[in-house]
Amino acid sequence: MVRVLLLGAGTMGSVHAEAYHSLPGVELAGIVDIREEAADKLAEATGAASFHSLETAMDELNDIDAIDVCLPTYLHKEYAMKAAEKVENVICEKPLARSTEEAREMIDHCKKRGVKLFVGHVVRFFQEYNRIKEIVKAGKIGKPAVVRTTRGGAFPKAWQNWYGDFEKSGGLILDLLLHDFDYLRATFGEVERVFAKKIKRKDADQLIIDYALVTLRFKSGLLAHLEGTWAHQGFSSGIEVAGTEGIINYDSAKITPLKHTPRVKEAGAGGVEVPESPLVSNPYRDELKHFISCIKNGSDPIVSAEDGLHAIEIATAAQLSCESGKPVMLNTTADIS
Repeated sequence: MVRVLLLGAGTMGSVHAEAYHSLPGVELAGIVDIREEAADKLAEATGAASFHSLETAMDELNDIDAIDVCLPTYLHKEYAMKAAEKVENVICEKPLARSTEEAREMIDHCKKRGVKLFVGHVVRFFQEYNRIKEIVKAGKIGKPAVVRTTRGGAFPKAWQNWYGDFEKSGGLILDLLLHDFDYLRATFGEVERVFAKKIKRKDADQLIIDYALVTLRFKSGLLAHLEGTWAHQGFSSGIEVAGTEGIINYDSAKITPLKHTPRVKEAGAGGVEVPESPLVSNPYRDELKHFISCIKNGSDPIVSAEDGLHAIEIATAAQLSCESGKPVMLNTTADIS
């Protein structure tokens, strides 16, 4: 039995709590949140104990195997490092940290103590995106040349509007587009050049509008155009990969399933549909199930803490490009498996 202590009873904390509650061989021992009502409510729903500080929880609970940090981004470093002093496994929601410097400090802190650090880049566990990666790796669309991704919806509302504070959240590029930075890097290799533009404003009703376009050039020569938005209603994501021998297209806003269309010289050929539904398997549950398996077996996770750091590097470069109006070159020698 793996005993987990969850920090945070907000949106992601609730998602993680529900997943742990449903997983065999896992006990959600406690939930910590300074908002007493939120902690108590989620604890009651999942059969966990409720606490209002990490210290109190660790004083009262025994044999905790992992601490899961589902707190606002600006608190990740502080609490992940505290957790690493108390348990052997720390799970942290993405982004791993607010900056590359903080992420590196967290990784080194955990390594020094022999603590495993897991980062929650959940897109790696979406069936649609895994299927796309399989199709690409199998060479079914030839050599990939251009990628387009979209992701977003309305501006997220949260405790003390921390998403609206750039210093706390890193804005849309770090919080939202980070998903695509990580996935594209895992699928297509290292990024060498980043160029980005963004807008952020409040309308007459104080509604925050946040929008960004990011272009990535990979070492392979592939170009990717990423659109991130907190300016629309209804969350959706999509991806299109164009290669020398075909195109893959997926749009969660449409009923049509993921579609792989080979390039053909003859007119009239149809596309081959590859249905993949997020309803078949919950990616958040799959992600945490994978982490628990790694804890039990001592194996390495699909997404490493270093992957989390590299995604932040790309996001940081995009922010710098927005500020300067110029492309930013990345100097990385990391190896992608």
